Amino acid sequence: MSRRTLAILAALGATTIYGINHTIAKGVMPTYVKPFGFIFLRLLGASLLFWGISFFGPQEKLERRDWGRLLVCAFFGMGINMLSFFKGLDLSTPINSAVLITITPILVVILSALFIKEKITLRRGMGVFMGLIGALALILFGAEIRQDATNIPLGNLLFIVNATSYGLYLIIVKKLLEKYHPFTLMKWMFGIGFFITLPITYSEFTEIQWSQLPMEAIGAIAFVIIGTTFLTYLFNVFALTQLKASTVGVFMYLQPLIGIIFAIVAGKDHLTLVKFFAIVLVLIGVYLVSKKVRPNP
Repeated sequence: MSRRTLAILAALGATTIYGINHTIAKGVMPTYVKPFGFIFLRLLGASLLFWGISFFGPQEKLERRDWGRLLVCAFFGMGINMLSFFKGLDLSTPINSAVLITITPILVVILSALFIKEKITLRRGMGVFMGLIGALALILFGAEIRQDATNIPLGNLLFIVNATSYGLYLIIVKKLLEKYHPFTLMKWMFGIGFFITLPITYSEFTEIQWSQLPMEAIGAIAFVIIGTTFLTYLFNVFALTQLKASTVGVFMYLQPLIGIIFAIVAGKDHLTLVKFFAIVLVLIGVYLVSKKVRPNP
């Protein structure tokens, strides 16, 4: 099997893990683990895994001037990003989360225009508009009466906060990725993120009744820590060594599709007409924003 084929399988594997994560993580919250307690486990587990694997990478020393940027990256990428996503998932539904987190490219375009003055073309502007209309449709009209989703509009709004904070993280971390190995950055950012969120997450972590956790709950926790947080990153890094970033980015369009199918098959969510049209608008918007312009010959 060629390295390119392996890279495609790795990108597909990462997207599949992300897609089914919405339903798997939702399945243990808040009955067995509350959302912030989950973040404690996720950041602690990921920190240990990335520190362990970092010994196989280059032993780099961060420059003093880069620590401030690293702290901001950890705050947005591992702090607000994860806290808002898991709390949103606790309040909303797997399908809503699978759709709304894909608007990150749209928000990156908006944030880039605001902070680094990148121009928004007509095509990208249309993509931004359609994506945001789809997101707003889910927030305002996607509410249902469900026992496992106590506040869907607020949960959906937290998904937007999640996508916005991750978009900021992607913009801020770019300069660091040009200077340091990814393992170096990940071990520090996850470690710092753990301590930043500790005052918020520790209380819910102590409420976990470990002796009463069934095997499926333990399996779900392990899946989120090892699969969603650690393996997906390694899969994407390997994929990027063999494929273009734009090629890897295309796999993002499969995530909501996989998430929706898995949630419906697992009986954890269902597709309504509002959700369907919102999904279509969001995916068209993300496509228009992400599609690269071909240079004139």
